[in-house]
Amino acid sequence: MRKVAFYTLGCKLNYAESSMLQRKFEQSGYQKVSFDAEADVFVINTCSVTQVADKKCRQAIKKATSKGAKVVVIGCYSQLKPEEIAAIEGVDLVLGTADKFKLVEHVESLWNGNAVKIHSCDIASVNSYEASYSISDRTRAFLKVQDGCDYHCSYCTIPLARGSSRNEDISSVVSRAKEIAAKNTKEIVLTGVNIGDFGKTTGENFFELVKQLDKVEGIERYRISSIEPNLIHDEIIDFVKSSNRFAHHFHIPLQSGCDKILAAMGRRYKREVFAARVKAIKEVMPYACIGADVIVGFPGETDDDFMDAFEFIKSLPVSYLHVFPFSERPNTKAFDMKGKLSPQVKERRSKALIELGNVKKEAFIQENIGRKETVIFESKLKDGQMHGFTSNYIKVSAPYDKKLIAALSAVTLDEVLDNMLVKASIVS
Repeated sequence: MRKVAFYTLGCKLNYAESSMLQRKFEQSGYQKVSFDAEADVFVINTCSVTQVADKKCRQAIKKATSKGAKVVVIGCYSQLKPEEIAAIEGVDLVLGTADKFKLVEHVESLWNGNAVKIHSCDIASVNSYEASYSISDRTRAFLKVQDGCDYHCSYCTIPLARGSSRNEDISSVVSRAKEIAAKNTKEIVLTGVNIGDFGKTTGENFFELVKQLDKVEGIERYRISSIEPNLIHDEIIDFVKSSNRFAHHFHIPLQSGCDKILAAMGRRYKREVFAARVKAIKEVMPYACIGADVIVGFPGETDDDFMDAFEFIKSLPVSYLHVFPFSERPNTKAFDMKGKLSPQVKERRSKALIELGNVKKEAFIQENIGRKETVIFESKLKDGQMHGFTSNYIKVSAPYDKKLIAALSAVTLDEVLDNMLVKASIVS
């Protein structure tokens, strides 16, 4: 029996797709092993969202090529820079976006002496949709509901790597949720490139999807992984408030708190839209967790622009920040923009926003001390403690109890421990 090992970088969507591809290998008679084990073929599913991501991909590829096995590279990096990857000694196969879902067939061809190394495609021709979901344990699954993006922000390569926005219909997504429920998995994270844009290819919409998923028995909790501020409509917010299954947790990519920079980024909103969405959520769900992505050091961002953005973010009741220094991506509009900033400036601004994010996260957690919440505890045991996340995304710790693993438990949030971990008591 041949053995296959995967190494996945990047977003939840990549993890969902890797998991699906692993199952295809197992159905074809392969044995799945860890990336550190001996294998006949190593598959690296790559990310290319930043220069750092590219570097991590190359490191993983070179680690795999040192093992003397077949090495196959798929994912965003392989779509964007196939020749660069193929030039790495020891790489046997590079698959673009259209071919990665035919991975098993391409690997089988390697055993037959196939000499074709690069299978690339014109991204504009990619219009098929491949359903995927990942399950790491009984606690949580990542369910792909959408792929691609039509937004073409000036800094982003995702439309170049994944193509246009597309999805399967609601009934098919619901069927996959039922498959996950049948495996006794209790939480589903809805994932995609731009999930609020769901329905482009089927004439449906994300709100209709949310309503139908809420009816699936056996799933205790859904999380909306990330959704654009201009696509969080009031009906979605009101539904999440009334639902017993959708978590009071929103992750919203802001990217900049300065309208001048938002315009240069090609974002489809001004900052007032973001502020209005945060206000609307907090008015009906005062303890909801709201996270935000922010890019610092975009070309042309002056000190005044940064401080304008900083003060705007500081004024908002957001719960945490994911901060990214601007990374130049070839073939994007921002790549050729004037006013590039030094790494030192970007690092200084990143540090300031990271510190602000830590302050906001600590304040959010403190606001929740003494409250009752629901937690799905995970199977991992550490120092006699089990851990899990509340509906509003606070990580908690409680004494290990096997019967509570992967079950929805009511807890009281007692006190903040180190690293913003919260000690919780089980409500009997």
